[in-house]
Amino acid sequence: GVRPPIMNGPLHPRPLVALLDGRDCTVEMPILKDVATVAFCDAQSTQEIHEKVLNEAVGALMYHTITLTREDLEKFKALRIIVRIGSGFDNIDIKSAGDLGIAVCNVPAASVEETADSTMCHILNLYRRTTWLHQALREGTRVQSVEQIREVASGAARIRGETLGIIGLGRVGQAVALRAKAFGFNVLFYDPYLSDGVERALGLQRVSTLQDLLFHSDCVTLHCGLNEHNHHLINDFTVKQMRQGAFLVNTARGGLVDEKALAQALKEGRIRGAALDVHESEPFRPDPRQPEKLRQQGPPDGCHPLGQHGPSRRAP
Repeated sequence: GVRPPIMNGPLHPRPLVALLDGRDCTVEMPILKDVATVAFCDAQSTQEIHEKVLNEAVGALMYHTITLTREDLEKFKALRIIVRIGSGFDNIDIKSAGDLGIAVCNVPAASVEETADSTMCHILNLYRRTTWLHQALREGTRVQSVEQIREVASGAARIRGETLGIIGLGRVGQAVALRAKAFGFNVLFYDPYLSDGVERALGLQRVSTLQDLLFHSDCVTLHCGLNEHNHHLINDFTVKQMRQGAFLVNTARGGLVDEKALAQALKEGRIRGAALDVHESEPFRPDPRQPEKLRQQGPPDGCHPLGQHGPSRRAP
């Protein structure tokens, strides 16, 4: 139905704006506190949201831990706008929101620098095995002879001259590309939606197919949004197109990777390792049947913390 108009004027109460999931509103509160009443829902689903919010909220802020389907959107009686604090909005039914007269916007610059920095940390960790070396040190492993050093550092590889393949050259993808070049990577990218010329401006090599990127990359990193066309982009078929012994990094969306196919590829030794900051099902619970190499990757609970930094949501 048609949403009632928002009327400005002294006789009307302050509008109600709700942060649906989480409680971090440190960037937004200095602005909102003077113009609106803010409700903190800290919800995982609309079933946990108070009836007052469902009936009266005209604006909603949300992170990535709650999903709004058409059924969920229809529960909000006065909602006019949803702001996704972050770049992706795969957890919002955009079409249904439009049908219901609810505007949806995102914050594409949010956490770009933090995510790019942390992506490089994952890549460096896979190549230089810093996590494993730190763990060995904490466990009291004694390293004295050349043979012991070689054994502990087994699997560490030189970065300079390696080829990094980036899938999705948006803001984060470009930021990762510039960092990777500084470390000596040859950088390829695949992005069918990007206009021509970016590769020349950034000094990158563009490939025309996903298969070309997978075949030529020593390490593949994902930086694309999730939609119905790329769910399980890395699957049993595409993982077999990756170079033998390649690495995979995913700091974008968990649904881009079929984790069963990835686990099998790790088990069979087709790829050397993977760093996953996100998982299709979160919070992540490692499957003890999966290879140790898969269970060791990423944060303990698949909590997607890479973009966490106070100023990261402010406009540059």
